[in-house]
Formats: sequence, C-alpha cells, structure tokens
Amino acid sequence: MTPTPLSAGLPELTATRLADSWQLDPYALALVLLLGGLYAWGVVRLARRGERWPLARSAAFAGLGLGAIVVATMSGLAVYDHELFWPAAVQNIVLDLIAPLGLALGDPLALALRGLDDRSPTARRLRGALSGRPLRLLTFPLVSTFLVLASELAIYFTPYFTTALRHGPLHELMYLQLLAVGTLFVLPMLTREELLPTWCSHPVRALLVLVDGLVDSVPGIVVMTSGTLVAGGWYTAHHRPWDPSPQRDQMIGGGLMLTLAELVGLPFLIAVFAEWVRSERGRTAALDARLDRELATVPAPATPSTPAPPTAPETPQPELTRPWWETDQGEVGERYRRGGGGGRRG
Repeated sequence: MTPTPLSAGLPELTATRLADSWQLDPYALALVLLLGGLYAWGVVRLARRGERWPLARSAAFAGLGLGAIVVATMSGLAVYDHELFWPAAVQNIVLDLIAPLGLALGDPLALALRGLDDRSPTARRLRGALSGRPLRLLTFPLVSTFLVLASELAIYFTPYFTTALRHGPLHELMYLQLLAVGTLFVLPMLTREELLPTWCSHPVRALLVLVDGLVDSVPGIVVMTSGTLVAGGWYTAHHRPWDPSPQRDQMIGGGLMLTLAELVGLPFLIAVFAEWVRSERGRTAALDARLDRELATVPAPATPSTPAPPTAPETPQPELTRPWWETDQGEVGERYRRGGGGGRRG
C-alpha cells in the first residue's frame, strides 16, 4: 500500500502559497540547531580569549548556509515536493550547491581548530581526521566533482528518488547525502585549512570552480532533455487539474536546476578570488616581516675619526662570504638592492 503523500489535499501552487507554506521537519531542525550551536560555541570561546571571529563569516554560515537548509526542508518547496517535480528539483539544488557554499564561507573548520585547545584529544582527533587519507581522497577535486555529479544522476535516474518520496526516512537521508556531497567539494576550496594537494593553488582552484560549474549544469540539461519522466509514476498518479503536465513539470524543474547551478557559480568564483587576495596579502606581510628581521641584523659601517694609513690591497673576498641578501637572486635580494641596501622599500 502506497503511503498517503504529504501533499494530499493541497491547493493550487501559487507564488504566494509557495512563500507562505511551511512545515516542520524535525530531523532538519535538529541538524540546523546542532551545527548552529557548535558554531556559536566556537565564536563565544574565541571571544572569551579576546579573539574576534569575522562577523561576515558568521552571517554567511547562519544566513546562507543554515538558512538554505531551512528553506529547502521546511518551506513551500518541501510542502509541495510530493505534488510537483520542480519544487523537489529546486530543493535538491539548494541542498547540493547553495547550502554548502554558505557553510564553507563561514569556515567552520578554522573556527573549530582555533576554538579547541591544541593539546586536547578532540583537537588531535580533528586534525588527524583532516589529514587522514579517507577525507583527503573524498575532497580531492576530481573525486568530489565526480561524487556531486554521480549523486545527482543516481537520484533522478534510478528508483532512489521514487523510493524516497514513498518513505520519509529515506527522503531525509537523501537530504543529508546532497548536503554532504556538495560540502566535500566546496569546503576545501574556501577553508583556510590545507585540505587540498599542494599543487591546488588559488589560480588552479578558480579553474576547478569553472569546471565544476559546467559539471553542475549536466543534471539540469539531462533532466530537461530526457525522454523518461523522473519519478513519472508517482507524479502522474498525483497529478491535479491545475498542475502542469508531468512533461512540462520536468522541463521546468530541469530549467531551474540549470539556472541555479549557473547562478551559484559566480559567487563561488568570487569567493575563491577573495581567498586568493587574502592569501597573497598574508604572504606579503610575512615576507616584509622576514626582510625587516634580516635587515635589522646588518651592522652599521664604522666611521673612522682619522684617515687610516694606506694598506696593501686586500685580497677580494669570496662571493660566499658576503651577506646573503646582497647576493640573493630572489625577491628579498631584489627588494634590498632597490631600497639602496639600507632598508626596506616603502
């Protein structure tokens, strides 16, 4: 016997009803409260030590990250996802792309490691997990991109989605899967903790984001052009006179998936460029500090009060005995020479 859908007896979907319709999802609410509570604990812990956590990161985590989870699982999208395909398609994209981006912008990993005592068992376990092979493999760019694509296609083109519509616990598991798989790609790209290989510099990350944007558009294109209805039996059986036809419903859903995937790509790319700028500023500051320390060790030349008697010509000193900053061919030596040898360039 097929369970009665949550959407039984729902009125025609309009823009107003989509905005005004809400339902409680206790599992999603528990996840939001858990993540939000842990994040707030980290911010408060830093504040008690006199350290400040950026307000913009907290706002992104709570507003865009946790807020997207709430919208996807408890708004009109969740109310009507058993009635029409396109709300379910939007719901899945929000969990797969938008919520992970918001969570990653909050950089919860850096917050957790700063908030924990380095000597505590929890901190050691967390660092061990972040440096372990399983997580490194799952967050490897090509692997995580493949997982995102495979997850979406498996949901829509296997019995997975239809079964999830029939069974609530599996539907909740699908929500968690979409959120986790999306986070595996986004979080390593934006966190200040080193989860990616050393060759994955910020320019490479920007390129990977562009490639990922193309990959994210594939499910929407496939859904739009597929001759097979996604969960066709379910939505055909629950079709109402005011609903669009199942074929048109799927076309709308695929188009919205494609549109949202492309829209998310731009802020994601901007966020990667912002992290790139921040990283370069940090490297420049560290280089300036190193140069200042090196130049501070240079002894001031002695000024004799009377002319020294002529002496025999000195034997030229080997190049290796000169201070390294005079012979260095890198950036430090170049900056020393441009500054006249007496100080750092302003």
